[in-house]
Amino acid sequence: MLRVVVLISGGGSNLRALLEQCRDPEYPAHVVAVGADRDAEGLAHAEVFGIPSFTVPFTSYSSRDEWGAEMLASITEWQPDLVVLSGLMRILPPVVVDALAPRLINTHPAYLPEFPGAHGVRDALAAGVTQTGASVIVVDSGVDTGPVLAQERVPVLPDDTEDRLHERIKPVERRLLIDVVRGIADGSIELGAASTH
Repeated sequence: MLRVVVLISGGGSNLRALLEQCRDPEYPAHVVAVGADRDAEGLAHAEVFGIPSFTVPFTSYSSRDEWGAEMLASITEWQPDLVVLSGLMRILPPVVVDALAPRLINTHPAYLPEFPGAHGVRDALAAGVTQTGASVIVVDSGVDTGPVLAQERVPVLPDDTEDRLHERIKPVERRLLIDVVRGIADGSIELGAASTH
């Protein structure tokens, strides 16, 4: 059984989908803990599912590296096989990425390498493209530059707002995340051999 720690900053809709999937006895992964960089709404999902959680508030530390060291200590306490960034809106310092890679993955609401960064949906709309997408990647030291594990296109409709488009991308992100975690657990996805597209 793959041991997973999920890190969030917000509502945790991807986290909830993964927790629901983990209830299936056939699913080969289990969320052992949920962490956050603030008092995130999504921590309530962990409580509902009886999953332990921890918070390492970014604002409590004098530097990103200091915060990262504490976050890493909190993660490693759970001895995870995989760490999932699920809406963690903070870039992990290199010491954390180096310690966890390649068993550190992230979801992103765009078809990478298109529209990396914190505003993937807004940037796609601003660019006037007819399609964007969702991706699951291995986290590396860049911003959304790691090897792509799975991705899928999502059309941009003429009347899309940022919220509307994001709401259509989210279910695709969730499905890709669940499939990738399953693939890592059953060995059909090898993180060390992840390819870039």
